[in-house]
Amino acid sequence: MYNLKVIISTVRPGRKGPIMAQWIADIAKQHGSFNVEVLDLGTINLPLMNEANHPRLKKYEHEHTKAWSRMIEEADAFIFVTAEYDYNYPAPLRNALEYLVQEWAYKPAGILSYGGVSAGTRAANSLKNDLMSLKVVTLNEAVNLPFFTQFINDEEQFTPNDVAQQAAAAMLKELVRWTKGMKAIREDKG
Repeated sequence: MYNLKVIISTVRPGRKGPIMAQWIADIAKQHGSFNVEVLDLGTINLPLMNEANHPRLKKYEHEHTKAWSRMIEEADAFIFVTAEYDYNYPAPLRNALEYLVQEWAYKPAGILSYGGVSAGTRAANSLKNDLMSLKVVTLNEAVNLPFFTQFINDEEQFTPNDVAQQAAAAMLKELVRWTKGMKAIREDKG
């Protein structure tokens, strides 16, 4: 089985990221190809980048960076769960990405975005561009949820429609394929 990290990008009070992440994590667990761990940037609480050395050197001084490095290093694949803030993905995710370089490389990523009418797609597109510079392969298959709050009930549970479920299934199917291929690339030190 592959190690999948589901990363929640939002940190503010009242956020819905954990609800969305739990839904996609549960589906990924049921898929059967992944050991799934949810990484919540709201509880990991990385300070604004405070390492003296460039991350490509992996000369981390702070324990929070060393712990973050270990979490990302052990991943084979990612699903980024992102809201859209001001036409982009949240700053805590940008900060978390920039803490590391090598740990992200040659791993595939799916994106679950949510928002209003745009379904978070502007945030997802910005995230895809930034992940490319870290050598993360983002999938074309994604889950984009417009007006997502209509699917959250009074118990704070996400109850998706058929379109969301089909999108999640398609994304996970491709994520398995790309995870297999990218693992072979990471093992090839040539």
